[in-house]
Amino acid sequence: MKTLYDKLWDDHVVEDLGSGDHLVYIDRHFLHEVTSPQAFDGISKKNLKPWRLAANIATPDHNVPTARGQNFELESIEDEVSKIQIIELDRNCNKFDIPQFDINSEKQGIVHVVGPENGFTLPGMTIVCGDSHTSTHGAFAALSMGIGTSEVEHVLATQCLRIKKLKNFRINLLGCPRDDVTSKDVILYVIRSIGTDGGTGHAIEFSGDYISSLSMESRMTICNMSIEAGAKVGLIAFDKITESYLSDKVQLDKSEYDKALEYWKSLSSDSNAKFDKEIEIDVSKIKPQVSWGTSPEMTSDYDSCVPELDQNSDKYSTYKKAIEYMGLKEREKLSDLTFNKVFVGSCTNSRIEDLRSVAAEVKDKRISESIEEALIVPGSGQVKLQAEKEGLDKIFIEAGFSWRDPGCSMCLGMNEDKLSPGDRCASTSNRNFEGRQGHMGRTHLVSPMMAARIAIHGGIPHE
Repeated sequence: MKTLYDKLWDDHVVEDLGSGDHLVYIDRHFLHEVTSPQAFDGISKKNLKPWRLAANIATPDHNVPTARGQNFELESIEDEVSKIQIIELDRNCNKFDIPQFDINSEKQGIVHVVGPENGFTLPGMTIVCGDSHTSTHGAFAALSMGIGTSEVEHVLATQCLRIKKLKNFRINLLGCPRDDVTSKDVILYVIRSIGTDGGTGHAIEFSGDYISSLSMESRMTICNMSIEAGAKVGLIAFDKITESYLSDKVQLDKSEYDKALEYWKSLSSDSNAKFDKEIEIDVSKIKPQVSWGTSPEMTSDYDSCVPELDQNSDKYSTYKKAIEYMGLKEREKLSDLTFNKVFVGSCTNSRIEDLRSVAAEVKDKRISESIEEALIVPGSGQVKLQAEKEGLDKIFIEAGFSWRDPGCSMCLGMNEDKLSPGDRCASTSNRNFEGRQGHMGRTHLVSPMMAARIAIHGGIPHE
């Protein structure tokens, strides 16, 4: 009896190298401008070429400005490093004939949004990218993980990766959530419950009737933040919802598709499969979540307080430092906080489902006077076009939001979208580390629904 992870692993192991190391074949390699330049430079110096061109897909996302408009010129990028990295991605993709959705393509966007919506992410694949949130693609019953720059070079040159096998961890999510609880709230609660090291050394498989009820976009949010729980891999089994999502995206003829579908239907853990760790969580007891600290595990219910610290806890000094950085006090009510920035976007929450959620909350309303800037950044050009087709952009603009072009944006502040010192931001991104969104910026992780409500109220609304 095998777990889903075991099945995917066994199907891709090329060779056991000893001492726990294995050579694993990689089916899909996503590239962006941040981790690829050194890798391309490495294979050039070694006089190598990409092993299998069709396996690679590239798009710029981290550094791109999100206020571009039509016919954007790369030379207008103000930050010199950002400009060089995007230009180098263009140059290398042209040099090695690697397919790319460049900065002016209607399909450009965050790589973890672009891959699934264009049918490049498929069940049963091994997928890598030089970005830790590659775990997103595990929602498709794919073995997907982030890799380092030297590994990007290795995959380009050999189509293989040297890695150790992970342990198996199953998290069963059971029950029906409140109407105001989203998949972002659920994964924040999971991380809060097991800690940011709870999944270290493991591949986490999410299962249970709650998972079965979710859309693919919500499943991607769950798997996206597996890395924040310490796991390198997040997984969800293939089912009818996966099949339906892929039905108009798979680039296969009928006979190939039928054969693939037969295999995909086997991509779930066997009923008697053994897991190294297993827990159950009743999602009906979860409330909307808001992070208060500088790690995703520092999260509480939206109607609660900053925790009172235990001086005997091994986390006392870490939590105390986080509270000080965030400009908070122990036992302070989260609902008493005043926000001046809101960010809706990132590879966690920038899909059309997320934008519809925000639009439903802000329609015919105006953002609070305390909100100095509220950004909505779609995850891809296709998401942007769909939102505009539905008139969501007009709802956002009329409410006082800034409607932007696709990119990672304020998630990590490698572009013009940054917090200033002391800014307090409600963010739908995945990390709230010190300075992540800008020097001395204060980030509170929330769902798109909660971000919209904070934008309207200027703070976390009371019951």
